[in-house]
Amino acid sequence: MDIVNILAEIKRGCTEIIDEEKIENLIKNYYEKGENFFIKAGFDPTAPDLHLGHSVVLNKMAFLQKHGAIVQFLIGDFTGQIGDPSGKNATRKKLDKEQVLKNAKTYEDQVFKILDKDKTQIQFNSVWLNELGASGLVELTSTFSVARMLERDDFTKRFKEQSPISICEFLYPLLQGYDSVVLKSDIEMGGTDQKFNLLMGRTLQRIYNTNKEQAIIMMPLLEGLDGVNKMSKSLNNYIGVTEKANDMYAKILSISDELMFRYYELLSQKSLAELDTIKENIKNNKLHPKVAKENLALEIVERFHSKEQANNAKIEFDKIHSFNALPSEIEEFEFKGESIWLAKALVFCGLENSTSSARRSILANSVSINGNKTKEEQMQLYKGEYIIQIGKRKFAKLKVVQ
Repeated sequence: MDIVNILAEIKRGCTEIIDEEKIENLIKNYYEKGENFFIKAGFDPTAPDLHLGHSVVLNKMAFLQKHGAIVQFLIGDFTGQIGDPSGKNATRKKLDKEQVLKNAKTYEDQVFKILDKDKTQIQFNSVWLNELGASGLVELTSTFSVARMLERDDFTKRFKEQSPISICEFLYPLLQGYDSVVLKSDIEMGGTDQKFNLLMGRTLQRIYNTNKEQAIIMMPLLEGLDGVNKMSKSLNNYIGVTEKANDMYAKILSISDELMFRYYELLSQKSLAELDTIKENIKNNKLHPKVAKENLALEIVERFHSKEQANNAKIEFDKIHSFNALPSEIEEFEFKGESIWLAKALVFCGLENSTSSARRSILANSVSINGNKTKEEQMQLYKGEYIIQIGKRKFAKLKVVQ
């Protein structure tokens, strides 16, 4: 056991660690006494798909599984119906139970692309929170004051702005903390926006005399493809873990060289020594940044698909971008009518979300029809077959029939 290197890998990319000494002792106990420890991370199933931003925490937990951790993958099917208020400036809409459970099942199917299934416990907090009852909930609320709740930056801001804060939003961090009481977690992980909630678990474990006081590992929020905002489906700057291999590869190749190193640090399973070598070789012109980016894309696509699909994705990408050839497979659509407006056709084929965004792409000279770029915003496509392309990643085959 090389505890120094293990701790260095644990700290890699972390924003903050609370009680690092505890984590070190847990790992030592595993190697010296064979004692496993429990690391918890909660996921509210408010959306059905995970993206690479979520995988930052999962990657860290997967590493800890190699050194004694049993992961408590907590699906907040109860708290998900409240909605985590972290970082929000307005009360969130509640999800119905049916949608929460549907999303939760999707999460279960996805996490084992990263985590070791034999060292993972899938937990649902409705199991104990439904049993908590009114008296248990009243006892839980008595552990914290309103003044302490308002110390949270988002609550403070909303209170000063006289924006609504519902009582159930005060309950959210208490219930998340109570999860740690029930599970007796040794470590809890989350993003930097979760610090208040993570500390709540540590505090409640002490109040409820669990003989545990969880350490905390906080990871940064991964920037999306734009390199500025956090990865988010709503901002359309994300890479989903269930995306097709070709799309995943192409999106990774589209990131900037600067963001590439950030992705290497937070997403790659290469060691710190290997990353240092990559950076040094690029600096000394022994390795082209594009090749380094291709290697990163291959590694990530292989993790979520297979080595064969990763290599095929590279071949397909090179074919399109180096030789201006068409993809081997293009989704086909058929429109019945005399003609269709180009902007509407882009939406019809799923290349754009709205005609307004389609018009912006046309005016930006990003749209091609049968290989020819066009800025004709009002173009109509009449009877015939068309290959429609936006940029270098989006293709569709449209057949207009009367």
